[in-house]
Amino acid sequence: MNGLPLTTDMMLVFGLVVFTVLMLVLEWIRADVVALLVIVVIGITGLMPVEQLFDGFAGNAVISLIAVMIMGAGLDRTGVLNKAASLILRLSQGVESRLSVLINAMAGGLSAIMQSQALAALFLPVVSRVSARTGVPLRRLLLPMGCMILAGTNVTMISNSPLILLNDLIVSANRNLPPGASTIEPFTLFAIAPIGVPLFVVGLAYFFFLTRKVLPDVETKQKVTPGRTETYFAETYGIDGEVMELTVTAESPLVGMSVGEVEQMRGAPLILAMKNGNESRLAPPADQMIWVGTVLGVLGQRDHVNDFAQNQLLKLSSRLRQFGDMFNPGRAGISEAVIPPNSRYIKQMLGDLRMRKSHGISVLAVYRGDQVFREDVRKVSLRAGDTLVMHSAWRDLVHAAEDRDFVVVTDIPKEEARPAKLWHALTFFALAMLLGLFTSMKLSVAMLTGAVGMLLAGVLTMDEAYSAINWKTIFTLACLIPLGWAMDSTGAAAWVAQEVLVYLGAWPQWALQAVIAVLSLFFAQVVSNVGATVMMVPMAINIALASNGNPAVYALIVAISTSNTFLIANANPVLTIVGGPGGYRRRDFLRVGAPLTLLLLVTLLVCVNWLIAR
Repeated sequence: MNGLPLTTDMMLVFGLVVFTVLMLVLEWIRADVVALLVIVVIGITGLMPVEQLFDGFAGNAVISLIAVMIMGAGLDRTGVLNKAASLILRLSQGVESRLSVLINAMAGGLSAIMQSQALAALFLPVVSRVSARTGVPLRRLLLPMGCMILAGTNVTMISNSPLILLNDLIVSANRNLPPGASTIEPFTLFAIAPIGVPLFVVGLAYFFFLTRKVLPDVETKQKVTPGRTETYFAETYGIDGEVMELTVTAESPLVGMSVGEVEQMRGAPLILAMKNGNESRLAPPADQMIWVGTVLGVLGQRDHVNDFAQNQLLKLSSRLRQFGDMFNPGRAGISEAVIPPNSRYIKQMLGDLRMRKSHGISVLAVYRGDQVFREDVRKVSLRAGDTLVMHSAWRDLVHAAEDRDFVVVTDIPKEEARPAKLWHALTFFALAMLLGLFTSMKLSVAMLTGAVGMLLAGVLTMDEAYSAINWKTIFTLACLIPLGWAMDSTGAAAWVAQEVLVYLGAWPQWALQAVIAVLSLFFAQVVSNVGATVMMVPMAINIALASNGNPAVYALIVAISTSNTFLIANANPVLTIVGGPGGYRRRDFLRVGAPLTLLLLVTLLVCVNWLIAR
């Protein structure tokens, strides 16, 4: 490897890597569009053969991830997580320390077999329910749970994107090994458990002893369940009062105005429902017209609503004569939802989404960090981690949530649960695990067997399976895989390894491994964990080969390090999902994540070198 020259193809790859990093950091272009652009540039420049360019879409990593997402949705649909919530409540008996350990252990344990981002979204209402019933602050439950979900993904090869991607990158590296180098063996399903289990145990111990120190009691906006709706939404968002009916008279100036125009009026209450003639609906769209005899279902303080009614010549009724059934708590109510990192709603104004017209949902407020937006929410441009406060029928909310553009935090009545299919789901999931563990079958085939089994057994419909797949993650992963292959095939990774060893060649193996781990952690903070893995694995393998280290171990260190990103909320979708509902600030992530990151880094290096010594 000594004296390897820097070629034009290598410089093209480095330029593409720099461009990818900048675009992912600056977010000028969506991550999936950046990934598509990368694959197109690789094809145009001929950095790798065109016949291999789209192999990532049919690769082991992509198919495995699709299957895991489908099986995770099947387990959720059959009520596995509801049973988990009941078990946590029964075993903890309301004791906070016991409750925290059980949540962390259960969420972290499930993350070994379920995709981490999906699991975090599914566990949010579970933990919200537990917090509401026990009175334990959600702030001290959500972030530890999110961190333990990430730590638990290190036990198997199926629950996070970097580890799923790892074997595909190893296969690529094997095609470009220098003469005389031994082929790198891919990792089997539980091959990393001897390292992942200690990491998981250390994380559990960290939060058991230090949760109150790293997350001290503060006055925070707590997220809870519908059981405490009235006092909670009043204290948190200033949304208080009661639901009343206003009937528009012939003398009212509101006649001929739209709902949107009325909402802009000074002192106007929140309009939650509307009846024109025999047609009633929740969340009337802004362009819906108001006529003589129109009945409005509004929310507000009695004296304010009374003043508005008198000023606008409306007839006020505190009894719900027209909307009593529609506002039944079993059918409709106020809820909260978080905008995940892959949502199509990001950077769009609420008014442009037309959620009332398309989904029957009224957005009452937006919560972002320490800010609550209530005035003219239609002009709020959404960001990842924002919490939406909404009023809707539960059926409409469940239907809208299927698009995965927001994650419902509130524990609401859900339809289409299939508890009768619980054992079918568990059986096919166990079958997939057994095939992956005890046979030579490829992981993608084993996982797909379980997913297809659930579909045939009626655990999920095919449309539900399509909805369960996060296509943005799939496309980003499939399109970035060729970038790692190009780094290998052009020799760019080998050149970087050569230059690194000029300065660090005399360092011991554990020190080189530490450098690789820290670099992986750094890149994972500024770009996606998938992007960091794609860039770092080929370099790590070449550094290992040049320093007579174990290339498989170096590659594994990269994948685990990029998975354990606890320092910045936006660095990992799991932390972004829990950040809004928990009301966490940047310093909370640093206070919790910095010691945990250092602790897990040391544990990783100790375990890796102990295993090598064995």
